[in-house]
Amino acid sequence: MIVPEVTQDTPIAVIEGFFVAFIITYTSIPSILDVARLKNLYDVPNGRTSHHKTTPTLGGIAIFAGFIISSMIFLDIPKIPYFQFAMASAVIIFFLGLKDDISALSPLKKFIGEIIAAGIIIDLGGIRITTLHGFLGVYTLNPTFSDFLSLFVVVAIINAFNLIDGIDGLSSGVGILASIAFGTWFYLTGHIELAAMAAILVGALLAFFRFNFFSEVNKIFMGDIGSLLLGFILSIFAIEFNEISAAMNPSNVYFIKAAPSVSIGILIIPIFDTVRVMMVRMMKGGSPFKPDKRHIHHYLLEIMGNHHSATSILLAFNLGFILLSFWLRNLNIGIHILVLIVLAGTLSFIPYYIVRRRHKNNIVGRYSANID
Repeated sequence: MIVPEVTQDTPIAVIEGFFVAFIITYTSIPSILDVARLKNLYDVPNGRTSHHKTTPTLGGIAIFAGFIISSMIFLDIPKIPYFQFAMASAVIIFFLGLKDDISALSPLKKFIGEIIAAGIIIDLGGIRITTLHGFLGVYTLNPTFSDFLSLFVVVAIINAFNLIDGIDGLSSGVGILASIAFGTWFYLTGHIELAAMAAILVGALLAFFRFNFFSEVNKIFMGDIGSLLLGFILSIFAIEFNEISAAMNPSNVYFIKAAPSVSIGILIIPIFDTVRVMMVRMMKGGSPFKPDKRHIHHYLLEIMGNHHSATSILLAFNLGFILLSFWLRNLNIGIHILVLIVLAGTLSFIPYYIVRRRHKNNIVGRYSANID
């Protein structure tokens, strides 16, 4: 287990890193838009997408630039022993996303690339899950199982963010909320470098969010570069959140007994929706990896009629789950997870039920009209 040391450094890096990342990302996007338009690098609507206009992609390049440059400037790198490996993995993720955004990359090649990136940060960087905090009676994990579980978690979170990036502002919005949640806890527990890294990610995402969510003329998508990178960085935050909590004295006011389930609650939208969609696909006899429009954001978009409303509802739910998870932070992990599953399952069933009823009523209505 490798955890950045607790420091008493001034939090100025948190503030400066946030603003510089915001400025770099914000000023980079117009240039990227010009290049995307010049080179015809658009996301073209098809049967699976929820957009009806061709929209420039590659917004993830700006997020990558804002995050990497600000991190190199403001983080005290020697205090983050795995930083060089995290950056190496981030570069691999960047090129995977770039290839897929410009010319489709096969799922197998993308998956192999993600495993390589995850392997670097796990085996060389030492970012791994070493304990289950007593869940199912398990504390310290066998090294081999620890590596496989860590690999699964990193790759799963990377792809979860990739899969929810289907409507304006959702992936970046969830990333902002999750980074604030993790970053605030890192700051309160004295891990300033991790808090600064989270603040830098928030700054980059907020700048992107302004163009993706609020702009019509200069709208841009983050593409696979952005969604894969976002999932990768947040997987590091989630693992460090659990490892730092496990190393803390239980008497510490910021100790979190149910850290694994709290981290699930923070990332509830991408995690739960991905698991739910894959289960539904398999139950229907299809591949769990075949794209479709069964995501919760697709149902909400059909109900609300616009991206802003659907995204706002999902972000409000995610914020609610974050607050609930921290409120129940000292609950038994199994019970905590059960509460999250039941609540998330109930809330996700509501839009599905509404859409299904609408479709049934429309079929009945057309049938009645034909009879008349």
